[in-house]
Amino acid sequence: MAEKPKRPLSAYMLWLNSAREQIKKENPGIKVTEIAKKGGELWRGMKDKSEWEFKAAKMKDEYNKQMQDFEQNGGSKDTVTKKKKGATKKVVKKSKKKDSEDEDDESGDESD
Repeated sequence: MAEKPKRPLSAYMLWLNSAREQIKKENPGIKVTEIAKKGGELWRGMKDKSEWEFKAAKMKDEYNKQMQDFEQNGGSKDTVTKKKKGATKKVVKKSKKKDSEDEDDESGDESD
């Protein structure tokens, strides 16, 4: 069976991929996280995003066609990736630890 098609990039991500090198040139030594922040500022300030929105819409149409083919050939759109499950479990583990610490603190106060 063929692999599930990857979701298309948004207009912002298409633009950022093309603008990343220019941002690096204008800001030597800039960190990766700072490139994203700077890109966000520039994107919000852009007046005409139609070029990127058109490209993103075109990619989304292509993705939808690929998904139809995928589903017609036995693929399922309900496929869950393992990354999402793992990320959720990590958050739960952290919160359980915190909750158990809170319960320990409160256990002396309760007298039913």
